[in-house]
Amino acid sequence: MPKMKSNSGAKKRFKKTGTGKYKHKKTSRGHLLTKKSPKRKRHLRKDKIVDKTSRKSVQQMLPYK
Repeated sequence: MPKMKSNSGAKKRFKKTGTGKYKHKKTSRGHLLTKKSPKRKRHLRKDKIVDKTSRKSVQQMLPYK
């Protein structure tokens, strides 16, 4: 049976943590930053853990991670 392919977009967006969860960057940091408060931008810098409901779909996209 051939190898499964990993989703190329998911490879770039998700990283697996030591405990087996997935983390990703938060949205809204690409443009239109002048209207956002410094506090809001500061909090958007941190990575976010993928929600429990979405974990299965991310796992299917990254079978070998």
